[in-house]
Amino acid sequence: MYQNPQKIKRPPPIVFIVAFALIAIGAFKFIPSLFNGGNSDTSASDTRMSLGNKILVQSQTTAGKQAGIKAFAEGNYKEAVKKFQASLQQNRNDPETVIYLNNAKVNNDNPLKIAVSVPIGNNPNVAQEILRGVAQAQDEVNSRGGINGAGLQVLIANDDNNPDVVKEVATGFVNDPKILAVIGHNASNASLAAAPIYQEKKLVMVTPTSFANNLSGFGSYIFRTVPAIQSMAAPLAEYMVKKAGKTTVAICYDSQAPDNISFKDEFVASFSALGGKVVPTVCDFSTPGFNSSASVADAVSKGAQALMIAPHIDRIDRAIDLARANQGKLPLYGSTTMYTFETIKNGQKDIDGLVLPVPWHPDTNPNNPFSKNASQRWGGVVNWRTATSFDATQAIIGGLLKSNTREGLQQALKNQNFSAMGASEDVRFLPTGDRSGKPILVQVQPQGNDYKFVALP
Repeated sequence: MYQNPQKIKRPPPIVFIVAFALIAIGAFKFIPSLFNGGNSDTSASDTRMSLGNKILVQSQTTAGKQAGIKAFAEGNYKEAVKKFQASLQQNRNDPETVIYLNNAKVNNDNPLKIAVSVPIGNNPNVAQEILRGVAQAQDEVNSRGGINGAGLQVLIANDDNNPDVVKEVATGFVNDPKILAVIGHNASNASLAAAPIYQEKKLVMVTPTSFANNLSGFGSYIFRTVPAIQSMAAPLAEYMVKKAGKTTVAICYDSQAPDNISFKDEFVASFSALGGKVVPTVCDFSTPGFNSSASVADAVSKGAQALMIAPHIDRIDRAIDLARANQGKLPLYGSTTMYTFETIKNGQKDIDGLVLPVPWHPDTNPNNPFSKNASQRWGGVVNWRTATSFDATQAIIGGLLKSNTREGLQQALKNQNFSAMGASEDVRFLPTGDRSGKPILVQVQPQGNDYKFVALP
């Protein structure tokens, strides 16, 4: 039956707008390749990752680096190389640019791709310490012609040491079939969040900095280039009792840091076995209302002869506040976490005499070329995180020389005869995935107008 069009009620314009929006949302949800260059696995982690198309370490920005990023994103890798080189002429102590430069150089030659995940957003100094080791190893192998002729590319990710973000980043890594291994993560709670994902999807993870006992023997794809925490804590306990004569100690640790929980537990076991006594104090750096002065007063009142501090890497500032409140009353001892640029810069005289164990120090093997090469490249002395990150990259390179598949790499690293040249000694893995090695004790000492970590005999 014919109807007069003037009498038909048309929906108001807003209905069409809403309908169009719903269609667009549905298209984005169900046809993501239209919006993501053909990649159906979209996530917020995409904004946290870069091969050279975005700057993640904003504090290390130059005009040349920005121009290199732009050229890289446009696919003009030859121009990107020139701009990144110009940036490094202006600021050589920028590992992100070194990595992007190498990525641009080999981008068109079927490179082998790995990833590194670091806490750029909330701990940029530690992130760059790790990136320097990775960048140095990448630059050295590519300068030698690559891995069986293939260049090494490194994808950088910022995970903020946040377990929730880490899971997202790790999922992005395992879903990229070109990524053959991951260097990371930094804090143990970050590595423990990611490890199940890598193990399930069979992607090698080599953490250069996570000490938690829970990671030891976690899985056949999980490795680390630091020794087991027990071998780090025991020498410190022995030094305190036998060298320094301190038999009672108060402990301030971080209950939200698995590596420092492990360190505290292993230290207490070793200290007690030597006849030492831990005084009963409650001192937790993760407590929102943490009170440095009250913690020191409590330790002194209960007869402590020394104070051992083991903070989460992102709460070093609270440990320094505790040292400041201590005012030299109690000798300070610490976990490996305390070895940072921030500790020296902000602690100064308040941390004078602090003793702690580390897996590497530049004085441990003066004949190894790593320290000299690192000093020339970065314009100063590097620390243990740079060395163990270099070792993690070296181990992966050594494994990729034998096989450039995920499974083949894992089998190479698991082989009892595997070794790779490291920053001070060869990298070898125990069946647990831990590194075979011994720690070095260092002490904060005045050096001219500054303070430095000095290796103890």
